[in-house]
Amino acid sequence: QVQLVESGGGLVQPGDSLRVSCVASGSTLSGYAIGWFRQVPGREREFVAGYSRTGGYTYYGDSVKGRFTISRDNGKNTVYLQMNSLRSEDTAVYYCAASRTVITSSIRSHTAYHNWGQGTQVTVSS
Repeated sequence: QVQLVESGGGLVQPGDSLRVSCVASGSTLSGYAIGWFRQVPGREREFVAGYSRTGGYTYYGDSVKGRFTISRDNGKNTVYLQMNSLRSEDTAVYYCAASRTVITSSIRSHTAYHNWGQGTQVTVSS
């Protein structure tokens, strides 16, 4: 069972950049699909970015495409989400998730993931 811990959230201004991290322990992330999701109160958890289990393919939600980049450092067992050109609507709690069984067609579905971090708050405000 993999444990996930996010960090790097904070308060930034519109147009700023921020990188959040997800460190895994208990298991290597090799062979896991990885997803970044975000959630605001009263709304469903939204897919932001993801890595496929195999092949290293990346996927992005429409609202962040071209602004956010997911990457991984296998040596550090860490996944990153680089967020550029931040907007007020990016304000949310950001979660990373991992699963050995999620298939590509379900990579955007939060219900497909079994392992979650505690989340890190990102606030974009002037």
